[in-house]
Amino acid sequence: MSSVIKILLCGDVMLGRGIDQILPFPNNPRIHEPFVKDARHYIRFAEEISGKINYPVSFDYVWGDALTEFEKENINLRIINLETSITSNEEFEPKGINYKLNPKNIEVLKTFKVDIVCLANNHILDYKEKGLLDTLETLEKVNILYCGAGKDINEAKKPAIKDFLDYRVLVFNYAHISSGTPINWKAENNKPGINLIIDFKKEFKSIENNIKSFKSDKDFVIFSIHTGPNWGYEINFEEQEFFHKLIDKELVDLIFAHSSHHFKGLEIYKNKLIFYGAGDFINDYEGIGGYEWFRPNLVLGYIVEVNLDRHSINNLIIKPFKIRKLSLNYCNEKEINWIFEKLKEISIGNLNLQKIDNYLKLSFYSNF
Repeated sequence: MSSVIKILLCGDVMLGRGIDQILPFPNNPRIHEPFVKDARHYIRFAEEISGKINYPVSFDYVWGDALTEFEKENINLRIINLETSITSNEEFEPKGINYKLNPKNIEVLKTFKVDIVCLANNHILDYKEKGLLDTLETLEKVNILYCGAGKDINEAKKPAIKDFLDYRVLVFNYAHISSGTPINWKAENNKPGINLIIDFKKEFKSIENNIKSFKSDKDFVIFSIHTGPNWGYEINFEEQEFFHKLIDKELVDLIFAHSSHHFKGLEIYKNKLIFYGAGDFINDYEGIGGYEWFRPNLVLGYIVEVNLDRHSINNLIIKPFKIRKLSLNYCNEKEINWIFEKLKEISIGNLNLQKIDNYLKLSFYSNF
């Protein structure tokens, strides 16, 4: 195998509520939101604007055109932020919105060939510690690696590790309280939970020591973090300062942030790539109004071509899709143009982003 590999990065994968209900083994549809008490209502919201969904659907239905598109790319490693507890537990966290996927529907992740799931986020304990432990058990059964959560703090702090001959890819995963993650979800010595950051500055040394305890010279390190509010393109200064410091100290090679329901800007800092917000990749928000200006139905999958030997990135391919009928569909030319212009507008610096047919490309060699 060459030292050059392709890594697929997808933001928030939200497989609960309406999506769980259209799959072959839906959970009890009862939910505990202020205005919606049955998860099947989210199917109806989508149908009202997009047409009838004939469910139950097959496990590949949700991924739609993305499944076909990514198969063309010969991807070596697929990483997602799984923002859904995999459980049938009925005891829930009273926080307004809760997501769970029936463990019998785990084939939906296997169909997408997911290698690593990041679990440090504000929904993974929606169904209490039992829901988290069910999630870990289900992932282990199907050999999907996880990071960012665990049975105790030591497990939650460990990176997911994937070997590529003489090289390794390490994925460290954290959540920051700015994402709405409850403080009491933080894992402790004898308490299941997540890898949670409360203060970037005060906890930097601890994060640095954790990364150094696992990292070797031949490792490519991805820092995945759930941070920031659900809406808004603004880049928080403390967040940016924290990311830059991780790179300044040569701790990480790529920063992959997520939490916002729409994509945010990119930055190339010292030849390293920073995603300030990957956006949702799949959700059941179709038909829900109020944030149309952000166009959250337009989602992105990011393919990073990495040279493991040089700890460098050759290029970034961005594949755009549109959520329709709770499935990922190709965008039309007008939608791709909007994504292209918006990314240029909200990113930091001149990225030399190119639009090529139905995707976007950022070539690093042409930037430096």
